[in-house]
Amino acid sequence: MSRRAGFILGMALLLVLGLLASYLLGKLEPYEEVVEHGPSPEVDSSPYLAAEHFLRLQNITARRADSLEVLDGLPSQGQTLMLLADRSNMTPRQAEKLLQWTANGGHLLLIAERLWDEDEGKSGDLLLDLLGIQQHMSDELDEEESSADEASEEGEAYPQLTKLYLENEQEPAYIAFDTDYHLYDSQNRAHAWANSALATHLLQLYHGDGLITVLSDPWIWQNRNIDEYDHAWLLWYLGQDSAVTLLYHADSDSLASLLLRHFPLALAVLALLIIAGLWHLGMRHGPLQAPASRARRQLEEHLRGSADFLLRRSGQHSLLKGLQQDIQRRARRRHPGFEKLAVAEQWQVLGRLTRLPAREISQAMRPLPQKRLSATDFTRQVAHLQNLRNAL
Repeated sequence: MSRRAGFILGMALLLVLGLLASYLLGKLEPYEEVVEHGPSPEVDSSPYLAAEHFLRLQNITARRADSLEVLDGLPSQGQTLMLLADRSNMTPRQAEKLLQWTANGGHLLLIAERLWDEDEGKSGDLLLDLLGIQQHMSDELDEEESSADEASEEGEAYPQLTKLYLENEQEPAYIAFDTDYHLYDSQNRAHAWANSALATHLLQLYHGDGLITVLSDPWIWQNRNIDEYDHAWLLWYLGQDSAVTLLYHADSDSLASLLLRHFPLALAVLALLIIAGLWHLGMRHGPLQAPASRARRQLEEHLRGSADFLLRRSGQHSLLKGLQQDIQRRARRRHPGFEKLAVAEQWQVLGRLTRLPAREISQAMRPLPQKRLSATDFTRQVAHLQNLRNAL
């Protein structure tokens, strides 16, 4: 192909490609598509992340804590500590420390976690029991209270919502607590509360120089619910004029976690020592010993091996008893009726047959002790029996 023909063919291909591209571009239509990737890992790991951001937007200092160790550096004055996580592993010492921190001027907000047990006279929730706060199921209230609640429910516009009335306010704040639970102040210490038509869901009481707020459930401030009703406003109201610490994990730390936190270097050294010890124990010292040749083994080795096996399998008493029976069989062959004689007469016959002293015969033929003999005593007893048997 000539140069001119190649040039013309190339230009034709470019023209065809250009026309094809122009046609395809004319058919394309832009559009927008929103792809939902779900919540970020930070949101999944922090159910109260929205609450933290909301408090910061209200110019309230908010931070997150992972354990009750935060109390070691947290002053009481001007601080609000919100316990929003499970406290089933809280120790009595931690509960007393929390209440002392509150009595020094702090604001403690906690969630009622367990129901009151009438039979045991406690709920098992250390903080509630110490404060005299009881949590019951709403459907277990007294009939008089239930009738009064039903009457009030008929006259209210939002009976399922909890209403918090404030002084100088025309309308209450509405919060969607779970109406299945009811808080009861058994010691009549509460100075403020909030109720739905069926139950009480918020109690406030003074404790020393501090304040304690008890809620029936914490879900109103979780990421998916904080924007409903007046949930966010209640969070601001309870945390205003203070710095807020949200505690997600209030259970006591395990020994392993404490060691890992405070002694990581020591644990690493211990792990290395264990690995080195296992390596040393598993290492072979010297070459493998080849098994002995079958042609080299002699009768003495077989006898010794058989004796060791019988000793391990049957025990000392079985071997000694066998020797005594063998002596008795030999004595019956040389002295008919030997087995019918008394023990003392048998020993006299053995003395006449073997011409051995009576002391040695009694040492060999006496009843065997129940306890295990030492190696020396066992060897000595076998020697006496063998001497007696060889003399018959």
